[in-house]
Amino acid sequence: MPFGVDEAGKGPALGSMFAAAVHCEDTAVLPDGIRDSKRLSPERREELAATLRADDQIAVGVAEITPARIDDPETDMNSLAVAAHAEAIEGVVDDLDRDGTANEPVSGLCDACDTDADRFARRVADACSLADLAVDARHGADDDSPLVGAASIIAKVERDSHMAAFADEYGPVGSGYPGDSTTREFLGSYVAEHRELPPFARESWSTCEDALAEAEQTGLEQF
Repeated sequence: MPFGVDEAGKGPALGSMFAAAVHCEDTAVLPDGIRDSKRLSPERREELAATLRADDQIAVGVAEITPARIDDPETDMNSLAVAAHAEAIEGVVDDLDRDGTANEPVSGLCDACDTDADRFARRVADACSLADLAVDARHGADDDSPLVGAASIIAKVERDSHMAAFADEYGPVGSGYPGDSTTREFLGSYVAEHRELPPFARESWSTCEDALAEAEQTGLEQF
């Protein structure tokens, strides 16, 4: 029972990280144009994600790692990436319950989120509650494997939708990445006005800590 897994949103200062797992017995049924999601336009990603989800021959599992989990001092991003991949794999197996194949052996490929790909694969397998599971991991798997490429698309669309919902409520928030000028401007103006971070910020990220420190300094200079 082959699957591919990838994540989106490991590095942003705002919002959740998402992982997706995609299962398909025959990759020939995957839509044309599957590739690493970063190389596709948002519109094309959304089209492909909708096609993947609509096909009964394709199963999808999605995991969300919230800012609260990311800010937990008892964990780290490598461990959370492992958890995200494992939860997505369990989700895709749950999705397969619909056709009675979930009890078959499970094997697949993850896009490695660790410098040591073999270690990442072992940690993901250990984190899963599935008995008959074989996990491989490779760097750049989203380019090499159609299933991992499909998972990359699903994860990125989930992340984009997540951020779009915040933009609907708060105005332009950007991508959430520290290098995004719209994100930095949003953080600066929000903290200046509210004297706290927005509820979807990763408080432990240096970008967010810096925004708070700058607002505090500005407030002191006004006296």
